[in-house]
Amino acid sequence: MIRENLDFVEENIRKACERAGRDRSEVTLIAVSKTKPVSDIREAMAYGIKTFGENKVQEIRDKTEEITEPLNWHMIGHLQANKVKYLPGKVCMIHSVDNVKLADEIEKQFAKHDLVADILIEVNMAHEDTKFGLSPDEALGFVREISDREHIRIRGLMTIAPYTEDPESNRVYFKGLRELMNKINAENIPGVKMDTLSMGMTGDYQVAIEEGATFVRVGTGIFGERDYTKS
Repeated sequence: MIRENLDFVEENIRKACERAGRDRSEVTLIAVSKTKPVSDIREAMAYGIKTFGENKVQEIRDKTEEITEPLNWHMIGHLQANKVKYLPGKVCMIHSVDNVKLADEIEKQFAKHDLVADILIEVNMAHEDTKFGLSPDEALGFVREISDREHIRIRGLMTIAPYTEDPESNRVYFKGLRELMNKINAENIPGVKMDTLSMGMTGDYQVAIEEGATFVRVGTGIFGERDYTKS
């Protein structure tokens, strides 16, 4: 099943890039493996997937202990400051930074290991009460505030669009995130040159690619539905 799903997702990514006049190499598929067993991850690895996303620090810790092959692990879920200490050397990017306390803790913990954390600023483009993230109006000021941290590299922006049956309804949020990144880049903040947009999930990643996504986060579309009673 996973192989067939990956073939289907890959074909959709290729077609979306074609429609947008983009090169396929501009988009990285993150296979969201949260709650899924190591056997599923290994099956995806067998078909060439090397980039995986997890929502919980504990799952990253457990899975990286069992899977020692070099993979690109992304922390894509809400991150508590007291869990940051487990991430240096484990993840290649943190997608969900939205407050100064968290940014300072990332700076502190990665400095201990003489590492630089690639991070994305999470923006709540749809202003949903149930979602984390800064409002679009807060993003520029936040980037300015944390831009001088020596062990943080601000790579771009991330958003989680509303769940919808109509992917087109989220186009406005993806377009808005791209325009927000361009606006912040135009400010020429020292040390900040963002090139990454993490947006689009199983239901809407094709629209996200058409609007400039460089990372798409696909879980159910690859691994099937999740059983949260086991998480």
